[in-house]
Amino acid sequence: MTSTAAGGGQLWAISDLHIGYDENRSLVERMRPESDDDWLLVAGDVAETVDDVRWALETLAGRFRKVVWAPGNHELWTHPKDPVTLRGVARYDHLVDRCRDLGVITPEDPYPVWEGPGGPVAVAPLFLLYDYSFLPAGCATKDEGLEYAYGTGIVCADEHLLHPDPYPSREAWCRARVEETERRLAGLPDGLPVVLVNHYPLHRHPTAVLWYPEFAMWCGTALTDDWHRRFDVHTMVYGHLHIPRSTRQDGVRFEEVSVGYPREWRKRSAPPGRLRRIVPGEEPGTEPGAGSGTGAVVGEGGGR
Repeated sequence: MTSTAAGGGQLWAISDLHIGYDENRSLVERMRPESDDDWLLVAGDVAETVDDVRWALETLAGRFRKVVWAPGNHELWTHPKDPVTLRGVARYDHLVDRCRDLGVITPEDPYPVWEGPGGPVAVAPLFLLYDYSFLPAGCATKDEGLEYAYGTGIVCADEHLLHPDPYPSREAWCRARVEETERRLAGLPDGLPVVLVNHYPLHRHPTAVLWYPEFAMWCGTALTDDWHRRFDVHTMVYGHLHIPRSTRQDGVRFEEVSVGYPREWRKRSAPPGRLRRIVPGEEPGTEPGAGSGTGAVVGEGGGR
């Protein structure tokens, strides 16, 4: 089921704000829409504490006509610095409630429809997690993959901080989320394209450029590998990898829109905190190339 909202403007996206870093918090403080009708998609990893997540989304919701949020793994951490000690589903539900207090759209809400330039398109924020199916080469099982990853020293902090309660495992939680989300997407009206917003890519191909390929285990699920073909997908928006770029898979646009950590974005030539325009699509020749991280400028002139 969808809800609709009319207007002009543009639909922008960003992810991995990581505002626990002062430099990144300053980027959020400076973010501005280009018009009163602009929407913003936030594809997870805003922060590790509920208070920081709320501050960032409240700040952005006060500027953009509509803000749409999909959770990242960092929001789901039960972090020792966060006085909110909820775990697993209870923590996610708490974040959803805080977003609803702010008027921010979550994966639990009806999918809004962008009726502005380039529309109509449905906007579907997703919460799917991962199931360790993006295994390292030569590994056939999760246990083999984890043993290999621990041997290299490349292990996601989720193993210690992201709890699946009451599910027995993160992969069981992932399977439940995939099943429910698949049902909802199948119910979208025929002929209505959809922008999918998820913290993780819905296909493995973006992980091929990871410096540490074993990290792909914490980057999605093979259960969604065909979603960009099964559904009428306009664009797949994601983050998590901290490698902002545009790719295409089977003709479908995939946009990694993360800011990342200061130590990462300082190395890039493009200014940090630039929002990526999703709808209308970028003009030919203006989409960012692999790893460039460039895109439309919004604001002042412009671990995963």
